[in-house]
Amino acid sequence: MATSFLRRTFKSFSIAITIFLAALFLIACLSPYVNPANWWLFGLTGLIVPYLIPLLFFAIIFWLIAKPVYAWIPFISLCFGWQQMEVVFAWHAGSGFNKKKNPQNIRIVDWNVRSFNGLSKNADAKRLTRNEIAEIITKMQADIVCLQEFNSSTQRDYADNISLFTKAFPYYYFSRDYLRNKGNYHSGNIIFSRFPIIDSGKTNFPVAESLIYADILKGDDTFRVFNTHLQSFKFKKEDYADIEKIKEQDEETVAASKNILKKMKLAFNRRGVQSDIVRNQRDLSNLPGIITGDFNDVPNSYTYFNIKGNWQDCFLKKDFGIGRTYLSLAPTLRIDYIIADNHFTVKQFDMVDEDLSDHMMLVTDLRLNK
Repeated sequence: MATSFLRRTFKSFSIAITIFLAALFLIACLSPYVNPANWWLFGLTGLIVPYLIPLLFFAIIFWLIAKPVYAWIPFISLCFGWQQMEVVFAWHAGSGFNKKKNPQNIRIVDWNVRSFNGLSKNADAKRLTRNEIAEIITKMQADIVCLQEFNSSTQRDYADNISLFTKAFPYYYFSRDYLRNKGNYHSGNIIFSRFPIIDSGKTNFPVAESLIYADILKGDDTFRVFNTHLQSFKFKKEDYADIEKIKEQDEETVAASKNILKKMKLAFNRRGVQSDIVRNQRDLSNLPGIITGDFNDVPNSYTYFNIKGNWQDCFLKKDFGIGRTYLSLAPTLRIDYIIADNHFTVKQFDMVDEDLSDHMMLVTDLRLNK
């Protein structure tokens, strides 16, 4: 009797867990269609999709062994969420990256350079970071370089970061979102180019940084490159300490959770508005287009689906794996992107960790279709 009761209890519990995971996944599948500016909790569901997918696959295997009829629950939910699975994992294993650039291709580098602060706590190492970043990018033989959290000063040579790039990239457009020291210090997003920039512009977000573009002339062809940095969670040292409290079920867990959720809600709301601005500007352009940037959101989000639309995610086209681009917090945070419209063919793509930022450097070769 006792054994039979335990079996029934375990079966009921397993069915309940399976239904819960399937329902949660189906709710998460709505996140690309629900603007978090209106319903911010949908932003949270997008973050857990990479974990729900393997759990549901495990549930299928479990039920195929235990009671095959129940395997339909996770299977059907995954079928409904094929679009979510499609953007989580890239399947082009062994494609590699040829550093020697084909002159017919356009090589794009995208990188959040973390204000050139590097990752080392050593003051001397920090001072060298700016030079190392510029040298690495120049060696990549890039044609266009899009950087976020870029800063530069006209007051001191050791902080004149623009001059580090202009020899290799004589054309640039800088957003100058933040001005300090009476206008002598600037920070924001920047686009550098080997090719002439014939037009450029900036669209301010209601809060924080902006969306910039540069119309670039290569031979007889003109194309538009966007660069942006969307609202982050703005986690500080004390917030990371709060996250550890939550993990460890510290007695201050409730207070820590409230602090984290408050910041996440604000970020989701702002990114919802910002992504609508990016999409609108994207759609207004009649030129072949490329969007680069730190979206601060995962592929299973409204932000990503809204901005990407029917354009090509270069990572999904030519790489393999989950593609983590942000090196802190979690192994599933792909939040930096290079997205190209269908006027381009994606020839190759790579992510490079140079240990100089908390973000990976993205590099891709594109060819403009004639």
